[in-house]
Amino acid sequence: MDAKETVMNVLKDITGTDLSDKMDENLFETGLIDSMATVELLLNLQDELGIDVPISEFDRQEWDTPNKIINKVESM
Repeated sequence: MDAKETVMNVLKDITGTDLSDKMDENLFETGLIDSMATVELLLNLQDELGIDVPISEFDRQEWDTPNKIINKVESM
């Protein structure tokens, strides 16, 4: 499974929504993700893809859309 597919599956599990047609939608502004869901997102990505993003280094503006999350994950 590639990074994009993994991210989209994790986001669907967390939000209960298929976001494939909302790739540039701000997940925080729409209320699809909150601070607890952010922690869940990072833990799931760590488990699924082996990436490590310390919550202290998490910049919400860099992770606020599915496309940005995919780009961040692929750059790690």
